[in-house]
Amino acid sequence: MQSIEKFNFAGKRAFVRVDFNVPLDENFNITDDTRMRAALPTLKKILADGGSVIIGSHLGRPKGPADKFSLKHITKHLSELLGGTEVLFANDCMGKEAEEKTAALKPGEVLVLENLRFYEEEQGKPFLADDATDEEKAAAKKAVKTKQADFTKKLASYADCYVNDAFGTAHRAHASTALIADYFDVDSKMFGYLMEKEVKAVEKVMKDIKRPFTAIMGGSKVSSKIEIIENLLNKVDNLIITGGMAFTFAKAQGGKIGNSLCEDDKLDLARSIEAKAKANGVNLILPVDAKIADKFANDANTQIVSINEIPDGWSGLDVGPETEKIYAEVIKNSKTILWNGPTGVFEFDNFSHGSQALGEAIVEATKKGAFSLVGGGDSVACVNKFGLANGVSYVSTGGGALLEAIEGKVLPGIAAIEK
Repeated sequence: MQSIEKFNFAGKRAFVRVDFNVPLDENFNITDDTRMRAALPTLKKILADGGSVIIGSHLGRPKGPADKFSLKHITKHLSELLGGTEVLFANDCMGKEAEEKTAALKPGEVLVLENLRFYEEEQGKPFLADDATDEEKAAAKKAVKTKQADFTKKLASYADCYVNDAFGTAHRAHASTALIADYFDVDSKMFGYLMEKEVKAVEKVMKDIKRPFTAIMGGSKVSSKIEIIENLLNKVDNLIITGGMAFTFAKAQGGKIGNSLCEDDKLDLARSIEAKAKANGVNLILPVDAKIADKFANDANTQIVSINEIPDGWSGLDVGPETEKIYAEVIKNSKTILWNGPTGVFEFDNFSHGSQALGEAIVEATKKGAFSLVGGGDSVACVNKFGLANGVSYVSTGGGALLEAIEGKVLPGIAAIEK
């Protein structure tokens, strides 16, 4: 497989698929440029070699062209991030303008194509009216799939080489994230630096495991994490279940959980996970106490109680101090750590202590030589909020892609480069 570090981009036009799906305020100012900064090493390498860059990305979930989702809003900031390099913009991906501007690119120049998802061919899904009939849906899907090949071939024709640096969309078999790679030979398609780091980080926690291996799964629903949990039960030594989903386990064990989050139709699933953990010799760790509130608000009245004895009208919004100690003890003795999901409603400062304590325990373990991977939107927000990002081994930029990789699924964006 080609390596971006060894590849010489001199005189070549590189189509770089990035994930510039950044949040914008009402004035189209970027409120968080983390994803853009993450792609800079790849872009700078290409430019330093004497190559030119054609940037493809999506922004939001448009159903056709819409000004608020236009990538023209990110070009000025990208220019600043690239040290003042002029960033050109094409108002389309398929039309005459894109064709002429890509063909005219000179070494050292950067061109951003318009939002790829303005075209239904990018995802291979038609933009349908809400009242479309089944027959209309079937016909539209068939037509889009036919057009998708032409769309992909056209994108590929703009460049001499292809670089995928968008791990956040690696789990999607879209035109620009996977299908386009088939139009480049093995020597001219590669991962960008960010993608390389993401792939290596995932492989380290899923294939190159140093034990004990501890996975921390938070979030509100067991059902949304079931495939991940089941895959991890075949790999980990310790599995910490925390966050809202822990109350489903507590109720499944016969506990009183008051008004806490619970999936009542998943109690049997919780019991089966416990049974599988026991059969696999996995140490399943659940909260023993909780910080509860009489309303869902930062200024709610609170108390610490056993997780199995939450009064009616009260809800668990974070773990309690005894649980924090149990988590920390397990984590500090771990050599591989995967964290996905907070311990509670960390957005409220009064219910963020458990998540912060968990993050600090991971940082301590990392200092002692453990490899720690943090992924998923809420966990990333946690480490950023508490200033812990530099203390863990790796913070993944890919939410859904990371979760599917942990589930053991083959990610199309990775497979397209590796095959």
